[in-house]
Amino acid sequence: MTSARTWGLSARQSAELWERWKKGQTLEAIGEALGKPASSIYKAAAAKGGIAPAVRCRASRVLQAAEREEISRGIAAGMSMRHIARCLGRAVSTVSREIGRHGGVQRYRAGVADDLAWRNACRPKACKLALERPLRDAVAGRLGDNWSPRQISEWLKHTFPVDPCMQISHESIYRTLFVQARGALKEELRLHLRRAGLIRRGRKAAGEGGKQGRIIDAISIRERPAEVEDRAVPGHWEGDLLMGGRSSQIATLVERSTRFVMLVKIEQKDAPGVAATLARKIRRLPAELKRSLTWDRGSEMAAHKQFTLASEVKVYFCDPRSPWQRGSNENTNGLLRQYFPKGDDMSVYSQAHLDKVAAQLNGRPRETLGWRNPAEAFSSLVASTG
Repeated sequence: MTSARTWGLSARQSAELWERWKKGQTLEAIGEALGKPASSIYKAAAAKGGIAPAVRCRASRVLQAAEREEISRGIAAGMSMRHIARCLGRAVSTVSREIGRHGGVQRYRAGVADDLAWRNACRPKACKLALERPLRDAVAGRLGDNWSPRQISEWLKHTFPVDPCMQISHESIYRTLFVQARGALKEELRLHLRRAGLIRRGRKAAGEGGKQGRIIDAISIRERPAEVEDRAVPGHWEGDLLMGGRSSQIATLVERSTRFVMLVKIEQKDAPGVAATLARKIRRLPAELKRSLTWDRGSEMAAHKQFTLASEVKVYFCDPRSPWQRGSNENTNGLLRQYFPKGDDMSVYSQAHLDKVAAQLNGRPRETLGWRNPAEAFSSLVASTG
């Protein structure tokens, strides 16, 4: 009998739903394949926060259904518990507890015992964030500062390299946020994610099934020169749009080696306009300081070829929904929310005001620069190329 919690889906259909979901298929496509309305598919996915449940299997250390059948036959044949245990290769205490837990010698039934054991194994268990308060506080605090789960996970690895109690994967953080039955993190913390919602769709799904990622002739970040990774060579930039209210936005550009920030007023989000505006800004830089630009999969950079022709800067695109691949820019956007809170109309700010805000950020000393500030580091590069 199908439980109401399965939303009318059999076990086979549920497994197929999650397989198609992980491939990035739409609700409509999954519903059509399963013969169900898209609303049922959405409810089934939302019940799990959009995170595919782990495939259940029995651990080798626990009694299997066949072993319970052997116990039942042994009882019927009048065997002692010690003899039954010896035949199974199990401890006598294991057989004794099994029989006592399920009605004793007079009432033991293998099928009933196996069903009950399987159901009991589904009882929710406390997750790591619920058990480790210091870890939970660290994760919650940085989520509140608009860090991504991946950034938090990597930060914990570097900050507490020998303390496993203070480490957690980004997937576990997502799972705790979207599966609220775990109850370790407050639901409102999900609103601090870059793309908040009731359901999470993974990176593979976003790339294959989402609207993002459909930029013609996009050059993947995986093809970016190796020199970009170690930040030793200047002139490689990361960029993004910082969104505001009333469909307004500003462009943020961060130089990877110095963390120098440039803010650019964007009148409209159309791809040709964004490409032209950014190219005008980039062209003012010395040739040695305009080598590459890494952007996310937003449609505003669909005219990347025009941008490259106008600026002579090649554009590399991150994997879909992978903001950590432009970590410097993502961090800067978080800092900028101090000046431009979410919902603010960005169109009211002049380029002069944006330059003033950028100057303040560039004037802050940074530990990663040996406590120099980005303005000093960038000025040194400009002087050396002049």
